Amino acid sequence: MKRRRRRDPLRILLLNWRDLESPWAGGAEVHIHAIAERLVRAGHDVLLLTSRFPACEVETTIRGVRVRRHGSWWNANFALYREAVRELRRQRYDVVVEDVNKIPFFTPLGQRLPTVVYVPHLFGATVFRETNPLFATYVWLMERPMRRVYRRARWIAISESTRDDLVARGIPASRVDVVHCGLDIESYQLENAPARDPYPSLVHLGRLMRYKSVDVALRAMAIVLQSQPHARLRIVGDGPDEGRLRKRVHELGIGEAVEFCGYRTHAEKVQLLWRSRVALNPSPKEGWGLTVVEANACGVPVVASRAPGLVDSVRHGETGTLVPYGDAAAFAAAALHLLENDVERQRYAARAQAWARTFDWDDAALQTEQIVRRTVEEGV
Repeated sequence: MKRRRRRDPLRILLLNWRDLESPWAGGAEVHIHAIAERLVRAGHDVLLLTSRFPACEVETTIRGVRVRRHGSWWNANFALYREAVRELRRQRYDVVVEDVNKIPFFTPLGQRLPTVVYVPHLFGATVFRETNPLFATYVWLMERPMRRVYRRARWIAISESTRDDLVARGIPASRVDVVHCGLDIESYQLENAPARDPYPSLVHLGRLMRYKSVDVALRAMAIVLQSQPHARLRIVGDGPDEGRLRKRVHELGIGEAVEFCGYRTHAEKVQLLWRSRVALNPSPKEGWGLTVVEANACGVPVVASRAPGLVDSVRHGETGTLVPYGDAAAFAAAALHLLENDVERQRYAARAQAWARTFDWDDAALQTEQIVRRTVEEGV
């Protein structure tokens, strides 16, 4: 294989389950598009293969990144594998980058180009909390052969927790790099930020998925209300678990204290974060915890599960508090401590903002570019 000069632009075939315009897009899509668009700005050619959604265009361009859609949410791993093999026969590429945030595409089975695997996190047994046993078993089994199929690939994990998980699954540590998510910090720094709510306000930010365990935040809210009856909790985001969560709110008798805000634009989300005093993230597992750093950027400390990913994005005792996963009483106690101690909360808020400013998408993209180029040059 002819080795490329260090500054030659690269042709990159990128695969991800969804794209930024999908109605089911989440943090993984924000992440991969932030990287891809900066690679395009750096002069590289990027084609993203992703799945279709209702009324979508088959081909489009998003922020400079060419996007082609095939298959659906339920068969994208097969449809995109086939399209990747066809595309590699039609056009010349230097490298394949797979973003594995659902089921692996296993492209090395049909091509021998250098391959980079970007991993937010793998589900493992966590998937059984999200879906029916049959599909959960399918996802769990699809993760099992990754070490063998991608034995020649280089891996990028978005947190130390994900790196440790990959190494525990048999991936050589020497082949795994960690590249943290970035943040467009300027978009969170408002010239005229709204004042904090005059009442104790909490916020949960993110997709409403069953495995995210938002019901723990609801149970914690019921406890908070015993000491702070004027407290309010905003649930910002939508998702398939919303119906169950609304029912749980009714069962707990906290309907007047909980607002389901649904999907909000970035600007609206930032306004809501600036009004809030404490954020809650009760997830049992995250790749990194981008919503944690988003809250921090708006001066909001976070109470989160002591869980993979969150132990990396939350600096315990500085930018937030980590408590045992599933312990609603511990969540409530940590939240009340911050809600009832303004001076302490403001100290947390200042450190949280300083922490958020250390993350930058340009840095993340540059690190990714260096890893991808090194992979190509080594002919991995």
